Amino acid sequence: MTAYRLSRRAALGLAAVPLLQPLARPARAQTLDKLVFQTDWRAQAEHGGYYQAVAAGLYRKAGIECDVRQGGPSLNIGQLLLTGRVDMTMSNSFEAFTYVREDAPFFTIASIFQKDPQVLIGHPDTGFDGFEDLKGRTLLIGNGGRVTYWPYLRKKFGLRDDQLRPYTFNMAPFLADRNVVQQGFLSSEPFSIAQAIGRMPPYLLIADAGFSAYQTTIAISRKLASEKHDLIQRFVDATLEGWAQYLKGGPGIEAANALIKKANPEQTDDRIQYAIKVMNERGIVISGDALQGGIGAMTDARWQSFYQSMIDVDVLPKGLDVARAYTLDFVNKGIGKP
Repeated sequence: MTAYRLSRRAALGLAAVPLLQPLARPARAQTLDKLVFQTDWRAQAEHGGYYQAVAAGLYRKAGIECDVRQGGPSLNIGQLLLTGRVDMTMSNSFEAFTYVREDAPFFTIASIFQKDPQVLIGHPDTGFDGFEDLKGRTLLIGNGGRVTYWPYLRKKFGLRDDQLRPYTFNMAPFLADRNVVQQGFLSSEPFSIAQAIGRMPPYLLIADAGFSAYQTTIAISRKLASEKHDLIQRFVDATLEGWAQYLKGGPGIEAANALIKKANPEQTDDRIQYAIKVMNERGIVISGDALQGGIGAMTDARWQSFYQSMIDVDVLPKGLDVARAYTLDFVNKGIGKP
């Protein structure tokens, strides 16, 4: 909408105005800084804070036109960042250390999830109550999990590689065998399995075993973060406020969910509400460092501790400069702090 502004003299009737002369001049349109943020998967409630920031006008209020692009199974988002086709991506702790190891000019500026939402799901009434109960069971774990959290769980709970079978993102093998445990995300697979079996299955959040990776982080080039520090700070602040509003069901959440469902029709209202519920209940976003520093918070101590835990299970090599994986410049400002 084009806005018009009357001069003070004309508004007060102190100046004669020719009949055909306009009473106002078009206001200069606000120039918005453009940014492209790439998510790691199709639109879902797990990305809700970004869509909230769009729907509630938080990015625009911060002077930003933010293009939130959804990921998918065939999209290499890391490559999009490396080639400069997007400004920032949804990432994780392991990718941050990959950048350090490869001497790539990228790092992490915020962590939306304080807890990794990965879970291991069992069958009801099979004595599946804790991580010790993984022994003797068949575990369906994908390639990604086998080189990240699995070595940690294997060492801590005395598990064996011969328990593993491929996870193909298909529930059929799990449903066919009550001794099987499969991987999943807290806010997704338990919901789907509950619909299939008529009750919520038991599951274990791997973060509860002490696996301390930051998850759903924001990765960016060092150059952009340095040269446009103010812009990136505005983006981070608007994003964190979006998450604070989204988790509380704040104004605009219906519009945010509409954006999610438009981008990914598989996301139904009940699935979205379930995801928001369990993210809040299990402290996926607001726990850990976020209790003091606000949403997105990170600390030097936790980065170092996680790195050491991954060295101990031969997932990450010794000798990496942990401080090059991240910066604390943009977070720990108390946004969304409970």
